[in-house]
This record gives sequence, structure tokens and C-alpha cells, in this order.
Amino acid sequence: MPAAAVLADAVLLTHLAFVLFVIFGGALAWRRLRLAALHLPALLWGAWVEFSGAVCPLTVLELRLRRLAGEAGYRGGFIEHYVGRLLYPPGLTHEMQYVLGALLVAFNVAVYAGAVRRNRARGAAP
Repeated sequence: MPAAAVLADAVLLTHLAFVLFVIFGGALAWRRLRLAALHLPALLWGAWVEFSGAVCPLTVLELRLRRLAGEAGYRGGFIEHYVGRLLYPPGLTHEMQYVLGALLVAFNVAVYAGAVRRNRARGAAP
């Protein structure tokens, strides 16, 4: 496997980890409030990408590496076929991205609201 293909797979896995952090990082911050300092900017970035329809630089980097490796698209190995479809589902429309962005924000607002209530309750307890 060419080095560029290995790097492209690494970028794809990093991208997946970032997406999962954007979605579920609020739940991590629930337990460790300091993580909110990392999660909130990531959440803003993820929501902006969804609402604007912009292309994430990680996607651009991955595709460039795939071209360097002589690959076209996401045909090929396990990572491209299974993990890639999570990040780039077929038929994704701009309207669907708005819905996903709204769900992302709503979910995390609910998580952070709960975390704030939880921390206030802890502070009030003896």
C-alpha cells in the first residue's frame, strides 16, 4: 500500500474521530467541564460546515492523498467503504445538512444545559 494511501486512511480516521467529538464531546464535557474549551470551538466548526455546505479541509487533504496514491474516490478497502460512508453518505443534500446541523446544535445545547444544571446542583450541595 503506498504511503499516501496510508496517510489518507489516517486522515479519514482522524476526521471520523473529530466528527464523533463534535457530536458527542458535550457528553464528555458533562463529566469533565474543562473539555468544553475544546469541544465548543469544534462544535461551532462542525455546525458551520453543516450549515454552510463548506468542505472540511480534512476532506480536501484526504482526497489529495488518495489521488497521489492513484486511488479514485472511496473504492477499495474497509476504511474507505465503511468509515467513509459515515462521513460522506451518498445522496447528502444541502437541506439534509441543515437538518443535521440543527440536530447537532440542539443535542449539544441540551447536553450543556444539563451539565450546567448538574454543576449548579453540586455547588449548592453541602
